[in-house]
Amino acid sequence: MKQRRLLHFGAITLAWVAGVALPVNAKLPEAQLKAAAKSGPGKLAGVVLDGTGTPQMGATVELLAEASGANVARALLTNTNGVFRGEKLSPGLYTVRVTLAGFLPTLEKHIRINPNVTTVVRVQMESMFASLEQLRRQPVNTADASMDRGIPRTPRARLEFTDGARHPGSGSNLVAAPATAFAYDQKLGGTAQLILAGQMSYDQEAPAGSIATVWLPTGSLGAGPHTALVLREAKLGPEGPIFRGVRIDQGGGMAIGDRAILSYGGEYVLVGLGAAASSIRPRTKLDVRVSDDWNATLIFTSLPNGPGPLEAADGEANNMAAALNELDGFPTLLWRGGKPVLQRGWHEEVAADRKLGARGKVEVAAFHDDNRHVAIFGRGADLPAGDYFQDYFSNGFAYDAGSSSSWGTRVALREKLDDDIELTTVYAFAGALAPGEDLNGVLRDILRTVPRHSVGASVSAKIPRARTKVEAGYKWVSGVTVSRVDMYGESVFQIDPYLHVGLRQPLPKFALGRWEAVANCDNLLAQGTVPVTTRDGHTNLIPAFRSFRGGVSVQF
Repeated sequence: MKQRRLLHFGAITLAWVAGVALPVNAKLPEAQLKAAAKSGPGKLAGVVLDGTGTPQMGATVELLAEASGANVARALLTNTNGVFRGEKLSPGLYTVRVTLAGFLPTLEKHIRINPNVTTVVRVQMESMFASLEQLRRQPVNTADASMDRGIPRTPRARLEFTDGARHPGSGSNLVAAPATAFAYDQKLGGTAQLILAGQMSYDQEAPAGSIATVWLPTGSLGAGPHTALVLREAKLGPEGPIFRGVRIDQGGGMAIGDRAILSYGGEYVLVGLGAAASSIRPRTKLDVRVSDDWNATLIFTSLPNGPGPLEAADGEANNMAAALNELDGFPTLLWRGGKPVLQRGWHEEVAADRKLGARGKVEVAAFHDDNRHVAIFGRGADLPAGDYFQDYFSNGFAYDAGSSSSWGTRVALREKLDDDIELTTVYAFAGALAPGEDLNGVLRDILRTVPRHSVGASVSAKIPRARTKVEAGYKWVSGVTVSRVDMYGESVFQIDPYLHVGLRQPLPKFALGRWEAVANCDNLLAQGTVPVTTRDGHTNLIPAFRSFRGGVSVQF
């Protein structure tokens, strides 16, 4: 049988129809086209190689349909021979994106899938080190020649002018003060990116500043390694101590076989407030594709989860938002016996999720939380300074409630009702701290871990004409608590206790960039306050802060 080859965007593409080898774009007789249309879906097979022709195992291959309105996406992995296969594909044009740690992402567009036909592609990836060496040898005025498949290397920037803390309760940003934050995204050779972010507070009695640097060798947080360095300094009152903190975060991922992906990472935190406290916080996540509809996940990570692991974000806009979140992602600083300690613990989880149609997914999980230093918050006066980290500007405080250990379960459903509306519902049963019956001791001694049910729901929507983005949610807890129920689930599904509302409204174009008004309010109804009187004094414990953060954001 004769075969003809067609060079297609750097890949060799062959198609077999009715036993005859034809180029992908060749025209078939009308009778054969009608017969093919009545046949089943098409298939895709291929091999991923490096610059020397060596097959690459564990590469992630994403298939995206190019047809307008199509909602088809498929993720595949290459086996030990660098081969991947996709079956039951709807006919049409597809874009193939291949990513692998240590290599630049490779994009192949307009791959045609025909009915009852196997299309074969050959993808050759370029090492990121080779790309950096090529960039080093090039003159400065040849930037256009180093563009990756027509994507310009123009930098991107984002500015935010806000009033309010990003993470209320964090020891590095107790004060809600006017601040300016920026993020700058610069591409460096191939698809590598360097993101710089910073924030400055204007409060004269409590100035604060921070800077973050995120290095993405492959240009993607979701499909490559990353390194982040965060420095922060904040003065806690005109005569108060100075908080200084350093965070170093490293993460990435690797494929195990052709059905599993291991995401890994960790961070080192060092803070100082008179004395120093440090912590090493690892995290791992193993995703296994059981079938086309079922996935299983194993998780081992440190608590609290903070703003979320960097590798969970992807896309240029999300990359800059993730870098801004890193500015105040320090774990809560607490006092115990006159010495600083950091909130910390461990979370282990096993979960399974199943697709529900083309727009939905249900997840079931069982988990165990082992907290060593649980941070709780409240308001009170004349409290022992050695154990209560008091806010200079109010009677608010952070307190080390000691240890807490519990088992739990979670059921979550995500459904995209249409292109503009997404609904998330979460049920969780887990342990949380609550006051016991004996109130004669200090606050730490009277708190007990008790089981609690919680039900939360949130909706994100976009109003078509006004282009307003709205996010609103409510989480109900079955009884009195002074700590969070399923802290890890809250960070993953972004559902905080009680009522929270967020708005983003695009503004009329009056200057460079895209302007948006931003407003976020947590615990809008100020629910959940628990009054407690102990040997330390009278306090009102608050499991969720009522906070507001608003301002203007502009992206260039």
